[in-house]
Amino acid sequence: QVQLVESGGGLVQPGGSLRLSCAASGSIFSIYAMGWYRQAPGKQRELVATITSGHLTNYADSVKGRFTISRDNAKNTMYLQMNSLKPEDTAVYYCNLYNKNNYYWDWGQGTQVTVSS
Repeated sequence: QVQLVESGGGLVQPGGSLRLSCAASGSIFSIYAMGWYRQAPGKQRELVATITSGHLTNYADSVKGRFTISRDNAKNTMYLQMNSLKPEDTAVYYCNLYNKNNYYWDWGQGTQVTVSS
C-alpha cells in the first residue's frame, strides 16, 4: 500500500496562488495516472485535475486555465499549481490514483486551502 502525504495548503486572498505537493511512499507511483481531488464542507469530493504516467493532463472546467498539475516521477511527487484562486476553491485537497474503477490507495490527511479576504 502506498502512503500519500499532501502539503502546501494555507490561507490566501482571492487572486492569490498556492502550490500543493503530494509525496508518495513508493516508486510504483510513477506508473499510475494520478489525480487531485477536493472536498468542501458539506459537499462531495470532486475531481480537480488528472495526470497520466506520460504527463497528459486534464482539468475540471471550474479550474481550467488557473490550475496546473504536474509530476516528478523521479521524486515520487505530484504538484498542483493554483493561480487566481477564488473563494469557491476553498476545500481540503487530496491526491490519489485516477482510474475508471474508482480504485484508490488509502487517502491521506489532505491539505486545507482557504481563499478568503
